Amino acid sequence: MRNMTLSGRWIKTLEGYEAFHPNDLPPSLEWNPSLVRALSDADHRLGRLAGEGRRLINPHALIRPFVQREAVYSSRIEGTQATIGELLAAEAGVAVERSPDDLREVGNYVTALEFGVERLKTLPLSLRLVRELHEKLMRRVRGEHATPGEFRRSQNWIGRPGCTLAEASYVPPPPAELMNFLGRWEAFLREQSLPPLVQAALMHYQFEAIHPFLDGNGRVGRLLITLFLVERQLLPTPVLYLSAFFDATRRDYYDGLRSVTERGDWNGWVQYFLNGVARQSEDALGRTERINELIAGWHDKLSGGGSRVPLFLLDMIGNNPYLTVRSAEKKLKIAYNTALRGIVRLEDAGIVTKVSEARRDRVYCAKALLDILEEPARLTPMPTT
Repeated sequence: MRNMTLSGRWIKTLEGYEAFHPNDLPPSLEWNPSLVRALSDADHRLGRLAGEGRRLINPHALIRPFVQREAVYSSRIEGTQATIGELLAAEAGVAVERSPDDLREVGNYVTALEFGVERLKTLPLSLRLVRELHEKLMRRVRGEHATPGEFRRSQNWIGRPGCTLAEASYVPPPPAELMNFLGRWEAFLREQSLPPLVQAALMHYQFEAIHPFLDGNGRVGRLLITLFLVERQLLPTPVLYLSAFFDATRRDYYDGLRSVTERGDWNGWVQYFLNGVARQSEDALGRTERINELIAGWHDKLSGGGSRVPLFLLDMIGNNPYLTVRSAEKKLKIAYNTALRGIVRLEDAGIVTKVSEARRDRVYCAKALLDILEEPARLTPMPTT
């Protein structure tokens, strides 16, 4: 048996392999000045982002691109290659070259996250909700054989592609012990004595250590971070896409999780997590402010023009920068020619440009908005104001 760490211990099974049994949460953290500063910075920047999120001109429309951004980056960590532009274009009916499987996996993440936010209104974050999220995430995608919505009943493991259980770099708790660990993890969600951001970091590590599904554990675990912050009312809506930080610092992300398991380095992991919250809050805040400013300027351009159709079209653009005449006709329940005239008004104002003919329909794009959404994440620290 390998040595115990501050996070758990390896226990040899009857089958001869060693599986990791994580200790109950919370661990003992060393509240040194570095960790205290990281928490203060993350709290401050997340609070500013939440405040801006509450001021969104059309929060229901504008939140979706942020959800899609989180979906793209979380799925990319697992190997999909779809970009946010491709996802948005495909949703608008534009033909893209990306694999349909990749687009479906990212689309499922969007569906699961939106479902989770709505479900929190009637069901707390819990094992039941975790299973429901997994079922949404794994429907009709690669890995669907991995029993969507069901906790595993067999042993899984992590290692290089094609490795056997004996060659695995990490083996989570055996299936016979799984529900005991999950029950204690669920109880930890109700803990109120810790700073919520620290609790989110601990929760995420423990979920990945337990690895309760045959597939999809990483994506579900990252979904839970966003939902936890929404449930605790640190975010009014899911405008924080932390997976972009995890993707850009992927080696540090996996090394941080591994360092807890192997060395009990809780402080290192929590500080990394808090740094990610701070950096992504700052990045999302900048995008949100620019989107608000951009759309407010467009509203000013279109106000006083008589027909309100162009203003309704702006709401659609906030949801997806790609726009077709048919989608406007259907969404707004107006005549085709009325929708076309409204879009032409946006085109004349320099808000959208025609980009293609898709399925015998004209496709337009608000490129200024798309550019903001597609920009790489800013990872360098910004000065606190």
